[in-house]
Amino acid sequence: MVHKTPSSGRLLEPYYSLGAAAGLGMASLLDFVSVLVLLSSACGEEPDPAQENVSPVINLTLDPRKKMLTWNNRRNVTWQECKIDTAPSCPTSPIPQVKDNGTYFCVFPNCVLHRGALLTINVTADGDVFQQELAFHNSGKEGSRAVNFSCLIYNVRFMNCSWMPGPAAPADVQYHLYAWTSTYEDHEVECPHYLVGSTGTHVGCHFDKLAEPKSTDNYFFLVNGTSQETAIQFLDFTPFKATEMEKYNPPANLTISYNGSHHIVRWDNPEMRFDISSYILCYELDFQIKGSSSKRHPVFQRGSEKNVYLIPSAAARAENTFRVRVKYAYKDLWSDWSGTLHFAGLPEPDFRGPPVALVGLVVGAAALLVTVLMFLCTRFSLRQKLFPPVPQVKREATGTLVFLPEVSWDSDQPPLASHEPEDILTVEETPSSASGQADIGWAPHGSENVPPEGPAPAV
Repeated sequence: MVHKTPSSGRLLEPYYSLGAAAGLGMASLLDFVSVLVLLSSACGEEPDPAQENVSPVINLTLDPRKKMLTWNNRRNVTWQECKIDTAPSCPTSPIPQVKDNGTYFCVFPNCVLHRGALLTINVTADGDVFQQELAFHNSGKEGSRAVNFSCLIYNVRFMNCSWMPGPAAPADVQYHLYAWTSTYEDHEVECPHYLVGSTGTHVGCHFDKLAEPKSTDNYFFLVNGTSQETAIQFLDFTPFKATEMEKYNPPANLTISYNGSHHIVRWDNPEMRFDISSYILCYELDFQIKGSSSKRHPVFQRGSEKNVYLIPSAAARAENTFRVRVKYAYKDLWSDWSGTLHFAGLPEPDFRGPPVALVGLVVGAAALLVTVLMFLCTRFSLRQKLFPPVPQVKREATGTLVFLPEVSWDSDQPPLASHEPEDILTVEETPSSASGQADIGWAPHGSENVPPEGPAPAV
């Protein structure tokens, strides 16, 4: 063997005596035993307690444009969650998802980050719970970000956005607008046509090539800025729902007609970018008197397939005017007013007397009522019950009667003027006979009531 001494570095000459050989063998055995002890210690070494207390979460990163938080786990976890807390308030806990490369992520599309945010990851590994936080700050000068941002879709296929410089923005600030339509879309579009203010700063944007419309479309926007003096804060937003961004054109084809009792106002629904029900539209109808300082209250009406509004003839005059505008029912983005229609030239009702139609209706109703009453009287003999007939003497009886002059008697004496004898029928009671009958006879006027001559009937 060749040995190198640490002091001189010189090579030592070999020494092959028997005693030296025995010494070298003993040293080799001791070296071998030492190696075995070291290996045994390494195999039975306990893990470092400090390693167990380290969070498995690494590479915690936030993409403020996508509002996406990503991280990796360096060992297996059995449970995990993500949270975000932003001002003024947006406590959200979406479910973590995993990409093809094993990276976990959470998206917070309904939160804004330009005011700052605190993001938290909670995981469980080997029975222990770990928490890791990421504080996000919008770097740049406070008050330098854009303000008063708004966007609207008009004429079905165009979109305009506008904003104003922040109150603390430097004079040389320049803003840039980016837009996209999906949370997971990697392709963002910068404004194709900027609108420039008096100082040369971008204060708006015009989009003239919108994608094919879908009722589920959402628009995402981000405005950032640059300056030679200081960093500029960015401005982000919650998603803009496309169906609520459209400013409709004024209602078209307004017409007014008259049907004898009402003025009928009709108009068409506006052309819309998205296929939504006409019932979701809201119309404001404005009726005014031309030249009058008094204002009538507006009338609000929901949309339908055929929009119609009736105005009583008594409420309309030739000097009246009408106009209408429309909006999405749940937003205050009104269209411009339609053109103004005048009621001049339409027939007006005649208030000098009752309408001819009304008179005819009343006469017809009265005739019908009389007919019904006559039918009921005939059917149920009500006429005889209500108007009973006056009793009359039959002709047969009146023909046999002789009418004599009326005379008066005085003290049971006949009147002097009577010269003709009168026959008087007398009835007298006779003693009961076996037959139980009474004799009845005639006697001339003035004779005594004496029994007739002849023998009495045998008893």
